[in-house]
Order: sequence, then C-alpha cells, then structure tokens
Amino acid sequence: MKLYYPNAIKMPCPHYNARPNGPKGVVSLLVIHNISLPAGFFGGNYISELFAGTLDCEAHESFDELNGLKVSAHVCIRRDGKILQYVDFAQRAWHAGVSVFEGVAGCNDYSVGIELEGTDNHAYTDAQYASLQDVTCYLFSQFPMMTSDRIVGHNTIAPGRKTDPGDAFDWPRYLSALA
Repeated sequence: MKLYYPNAIKMPCPHYNARPNGPKGVVSLLVIHNISLPAGFFGGNYISELFAGTLDCEAHESFDELNGLKVSAHVCIRRDGKILQYVDFAQRAWHAGVSVFEGVAGCNDYSVGIELEGTDNHAYTDAQYASLQDVTCYLFSQFPMMTSDRIVGHNTIAPGRKTDPGDAFDWPRYLSALA
C-alpha cells in the first residue's frame, strides 16, 4: 500500500527501501530537518535533484561533497508552503543517517523525515508552519504510535553531527498548534 499526503506534489526518488518487518519498522517518530542548496539559497530545483540523484554537482562549488550521495526525505516543505513528497510514508527514506532515539538506533527504520527549506538561523515562514502542521496531523491519523512527544529535530537523534532544524525553528509555535 502506498501512502502519500493528499495535497503533496509527488516527485520521483530512487533513494528509499522497505522498512524492516516487525516492531523496528513500525512508524513512530517524526524527524524535522532543514535543507537549502546551495547553503542559504531558497528556490530552484536543487533539493529535488539531490533526492532524485540527478543533481549536477558542477552547478555550484559546494556541490562537490554531494557527488554520489544517496539521500532522501519523505517530504520537503518549500518556503511558500508547497509540499513535495519524494518517498511514500510506508517506505524507509534515507534522511537520518547514523541516529538514535530513546536507545533505538537506525531512526530511518521507524521514522518519517520532513525537510523544511531553510537554514538553522533563518526564520521559517508562516506557510511552512501551516503545511508542517497539516502534514503532521495527517501522519498522526495514519500512524497511531506517532505522537507529539515523538517529534524531534535531526539534532536530537544525531547530536554533535547535525544541528537542524536549528535555533530558527519555533518549537513552541509548532507543537502548540498540534494540541
């Protein structure tokens, strides 16, 4: 069964695989990330191209380190609130990397990854918060083990390695909108 957010624009992405069978593969965690390509640049198609594996790594000097990288997220929310879905929620996207939540390693196995187009220190938009709230409520309706106390930033599950969604992300605003 494929599971897509109804209002998302579906984007093809080859970087995913099946979740493991059994308890480890039960979706119960939401991980919030940020992304901009190149760093601090908003708009354009570079994010989608990265997730599709079609990014021209010669298009910008900072893209050298992305050559051959195979990553994805389930969803990316653009600055205007537009929701792009790369991986069906029932599948394992490759967004968390080396990660642990509450002593359970391999967060990709049991999480959904949402990228916000942004940076750690650049305020997110009202449209992004509205779309993130909508997608989160949808996920809560589909995955009963996912609750507001099981929403974390990438920095929480990969401390010392990741900093997103950063200080600019307004956790109280987001979480209070879910109550």
